[in-house]
Amino acid sequence: MLDFQMLYWHWLVIGMLLIIGEIFVTSFTMFWFGLGGLVVALMLVLVPGTSLTGQLLVWALSSALFTLLWFKLIRPRMKDRTSAGIAREAIIGESGQVIKAPAEGRRGVVRFTTPLLGSDEWPFICEDAVTPGSRVFVKDISGNTLIVECRE
Repeated sequence: MLDFQMLYWHWLVIGMLLIIGEIFVTSFTMFWFGLGGLVVALMLVLVPGTSLTGQLLVWALSSALFTLLWFKLIRPRMKDRTSAGIAREAIIGESGQVIKAPAEGRRGVVRFTTPLLGSDEWPFICEDAVTPGSRVFVKDISGNTLIVECRE
C-alpha cells in the first residue's frame, strides 16, 4: 500500500496554482479554493500530523466558507464604479446651439462645443419655439433624445 502523506508545501503549491489559475478563469471562484489550500498549509505547519481526511475536510470547509463570505458579505457591499446610469447627471445643464430646429413630426438637432457622452450632436425636443443658432440647455433625457429649454 502507498504511504503518501500530504505535507504543508503540497497544499501551498496547490493553493498558489488555484489562485494563479484564477487569471485564466474569470469566475472568481478558484481563488477561494486556493485560499482554502493555503489554510490547510498553515494548519499543517501548526499541526503536522493531521490525516489526509482531516486535511480534505478543512480544505472543503474553508473554501466553502470563503466562497460564502465573498458572495454574501463582501461582494454586495462593493460599490459599482462603472459609469452606467450616470449619463443623465453628466449631461443635465449643458448648453448647446441649435443647428436644426424641430419641425412638425421631427426632432431638432443641437450641437455642443465638446462632445457629450461621445457625440457632439444630439436630437432634441423643446417646448419653446427655437430657431437655428438659439442657445439651449439640457433639462432632461428621454431615451436617446434630449429635452431642452431656452433661457433668455
